Amino acid sequence: MSNETVPTQRHAALIRDWVAMFSLRDRSAAERLAAETAAEAYVEHAVAPFGRVAPGPVHGPTHLVEAAAWLLAQFPDLAMSVEALVVDGDLAAALVRSRGTNLGAVNGTIPPTGRTFEALQSHWFRVRDGRIAEHWATRDDLGVMLDLGLIATPGGESRGRDGRDAGGPPTATGS
Repeated sequence: MSNETVPTQRHAALIRDWVAMFSLRDRSAAERLAAETAAEAYVEHAVAPFGRVAPGPVHGPTHLVEAAAWLLAQFPDLAMSVEALVVDGDLAAALVRSRGTNLGAVNGTIPPTGRTFEALQSHWFRVRDGRIAEHWATRDDLGVMLDLGLIATPGGESRGRDGRDAGGPPTATGS
């Protein structure tokens, strides 16, 4: 095994653990895993849905546990899986598939829809001293809002990407 393979495997395992942490229902288990994967000095570059600015420097383990709890309050059956993962030196990129049923208030304010979503996201990470120290994300928030029936497609139809009626406002034709 080459000297380059070991750090690559360690970085890949860190990223897989980071993704798995978001599906844990046991907060103490999430806290342990977050402490093992995230650096205390962590920079969050990803803007949250409905947000306008990235959080920036945060306490990594605390931020991850709070982000997971926020998501699980909205989607109690949230499941995230790594579809693809590439590591190059201290950087890693992961294609992540997320699925969940909206049973809690979206962003704490919009009533739950009871609908499910499935979306792909890309996540980028920088690893320092054996921990994830930076995170960036590009998510399909528009697709998720369509899946949940929270927004209408052009033309006024409020249907999820699966074509089911989302029970949203009537269209111009009165349907």
